[in-house]
Amino acid sequence: MGKYRKILWGIRAILYKFLLKKISLPSYIGKPIYISGYKKIRLGKYVRIYPGLRIECYENGKIEIEDDVAIGQNLHITSGVGIKIGKRVTISGNVLITDVDHTYEEIGTHIMEQRLIMKETIIGENSFIGYGVVIQAGTKLGKQCIVGANSFLKGEYPDYSVIAGSPAKVIKKYNKETKKWEKIKE
Repeated sequence: MGKYRKILWGIRAILYKFLLKKISLPSYIGKPIYISGYKKIRLGKYVRIYPGLRIECYENGKIEIEDDVAIGQNLHITSGVGIKIGKRVTISGNVLITDVDHTYEEIGTHIMEQRLIMKETIIGENSFIGYGVVIQAGTKLGKQCIVGANSFLKGEYPDYSVIAGSPAKVIKKYNKETKKWEKIKE
């Protein structure tokens, strides 16, 4: 049954070719929950998206997912300015990626009525995003990073890092001289 399901997902991707700004084939998309801003979404070649996708582009938002990206179930992406996911990234299930953050300075005003802060969010190529991760507005994740399950990222993280925690911090870095992943000394 799995083979036929992916064939149906491939057919869905072909249909989305007429709705999205760009989708390169072969790619496949499981049944999404919600998509807004179709013409602001670009999918590269061989993007595999499992069911439960919620993807939203507001105002000047745009989302670019480069080639050979695997996305687990229940991904939620929200963009107001720009989100870029690099080549060969793997994203586990139940992940949130956003470039939009709410302010909360106005006491007595509902948070949904306050202004938004929008900062570009980038995930570097060859990175792995663990289950349940939240990637907040303005995060810049370097290439070949590993993000531990249930981590909360906000800020900049260098290439070749292992990142974990809430708030997330770099716990290991790849040493090019020793060719080993080494723990960060605190």
